[in-house]
Amino acid sequence: MTVSTPLLVTFSLYLVAMVGIGFWAWRSTKTFDDYILGGRSLGGYVTALSAGASDMSGWLLMGLPGALYLTGVSESWIAIGLLLGAWVNWSFIAGPLRVYTERANNALTLPDYFTHRFADHNRVLRLVSALVILVFFTVYCASGIVAGATLFQGVFGIPYSYALWLGAGATIIYTLVGGFLAVSWTDTVQATLMIFALLLTPIIVLMHNGGFEHSVELIRQVDPGRLEWIGKGGVIAVISALAWGLGYMGQPHILARFMAADSVKTIPQARRIGMSWMFLCMLGSVSVGLLGIAYYAANPQDAGMVNENRERIFISLATQLFNPWVAGILMSAILAAVMSTLSCQLLVCSSALTEDFYKGFLRKDAGQKELVWVGRLMVLAIALLSIWIARDPDSRVLSLVSYAWAGFGAAFGPVVMLSLFWKRMTRNGALAGVVVGALTVILWKQTGSSLYEIVPGFIAATLAIVVVSLLGKQPPAQVQATFDEVDAELHANGY
Repeated sequence: MTVSTPLLVTFSLYLVAMVGIGFWAWRSTKTFDDYILGGRSLGGYVTALSAGASDMSGWLLMGLPGALYLTGVSESWIAIGLLLGAWVNWSFIAGPLRVYTERANNALTLPDYFTHRFADHNRVLRLVSALVILVFFTVYCASGIVAGATLFQGVFGIPYSYALWLGAGATIIYTLVGGFLAVSWTDTVQATLMIFALLLTPIIVLMHNGGFEHSVELIRQVDPGRLEWIGKGGVIAVISALAWGLGYMGQPHILARFMAADSVKTIPQARRIGMSWMFLCMLGSVSVGLLGIAYYAANPQDAGMVNENRERIFISLATQLFNPWVAGILMSAILAAVMSTLSCQLLVCSSALTEDFYKGFLRKDAGQKELVWVGRLMVLAIALLSIWIARDPDSRVLSLVSYAWAGFGAAFGPVVMLSLFWKRMTRNGALAGVVVGALTVILWKQTGSSLYEIVPGFIAATLAIVVVSLLGKQPPAQVQATFDEVDAELHANGY
């Protein structure tokens, strides 16, 4: 396969820019707090776009359009569920979590927050939470590496085994070097690229299709069922798709953005920016998948790449319909989506290993410089493990993401939600919620049920928290006093 010079130049410039930002962030990374949360210094704009970019991984430009291309408009319920879940997360979780993590001994990670929120002196909750993060995030990281490898394989025609390393290399470098600030600053650039690509591409495809009405008619000719809001999976499929929104409250890489905001007063502005960006990106992603059906119905001779792998629908449309220079920018947007989420996930895994295992159990008195370097080594270790998991070229991005998303949503979502709003919740209740949520997702997945595993997982975890908390003793007086202080501060700030 001959690779055009514009594509090579655009990709190269983009990768160099991202690595350059990583080395620039190196200068501002002095302590482990800087490396993990950027010193809690993010303004509203960066908080919003960093949260959005870290959330919307390669599945936004590959997995979701591919699902819509294959099944039709019924897959749009995923986007609707995510939009609702994100709004709830921004409106009810972001502000309280920002205040509580600072009050809880300036917690840097989710396990660290749980430990201090519930006065878990024997650190069992920290250990179990960190293990859950490592298990599901390793799968999540693998999904990003698969997406990056698929992109490089489709664009440059190189073997999947080489594409794995090319797709992950730059992300590993700037995350390893610059930490949280590098990830957040690159996220802002990447979010801008993503929204540009997702707004421009469907407009051009629509023009090539001859307008909206003609596009709908072409889809109907392929399969009228692809225009039905209730697809072959019926109501269960709709519930499963909407249930993606439940996952937001338990995603450590998104919650870290709330924890890193410079002030709780920044959150409302960030919510407006973040939700607007997300709505437009979702609309573009859904449109690419649906309009792609119409385009390849009219141009079946060009559908070779998509027939091999439906998740290449965006790549195929971009390379066939755009000038090579513009196509290079659009391809960089896919890489941006992959890199933004992968970098956040690597950093959260690194923080769990460094803060919650290394410092928590092995080296309690470790210095800041030592912790930063251990954190960098952990980024590299998790990246290599994820590349090994992603080595199967037949892996599908959306399936990997859905499993990890459900795992975090069920294990942490109910615990985070109730810890912020229920004073009576206990340490044992939180521990039961994490364990029951994670195990339910793992076991339900094995049943082969069509109901998305996050639904039973979220319900089971919530019940476990409530029952175990009510059966146990009241939380310690200091824990209740901290809850009241946080509640008073939130009321003072309009929450």
